[in-house]
Amino acid sequence: MMRVWTLPTLLALCGALAAAGPASKGSPVTAAVVLLFFLALAAMNSPLIFPGSIGAQEAERRAEADGRPIVFWRPGCTYCMRLRLRLGRSAHRMHWVNIWHDPAGAAAVRAANNGNETVPTVVVLGTNGERSTLTNPPPSEVKKALER
Repeated sequence: MMRVWTLPTLLALCGALAAAGPASKGSPVTAAVVLLFFLALAAMNSPLIFPGSIGAQEAERRAEADGRPIVFWRPGCTYCMRLRLRLGRSAHRMHWVNIWHDPAGAAAVRAANNGNETVPTVVVLGTNGERSTLTNPPPSEVKKALER
């Protein structure tokens, strides 16, 4: 559980260190802007933004049961952040798999993307059991898949 906070904590500490320079030189506005920038990066990479991540096998099992899409993502990915933020509350209706924490998830992404770990990769189950894979899809396309 604590590992998910490593990157956000490091970003916040780096921001504090980076802001210390301008603050010591008498430029509090610059220091505040630098600190706020790093804190925003820390927040975007924290578990506060992304729903709880589960393993690929558990996501497959749940998707078979409820028909919800699976999103393979990784921390720090700007495209994943864009998708998560644009989906808003709808993001909690999907199963999120962090490929850095789940080797099976990383393998599934590589299998779907010709050996590349391109994220976000969204797997949508159709009504008659067919699967479609969307690599770095526009948020509007994922919202349509959620409506089905």
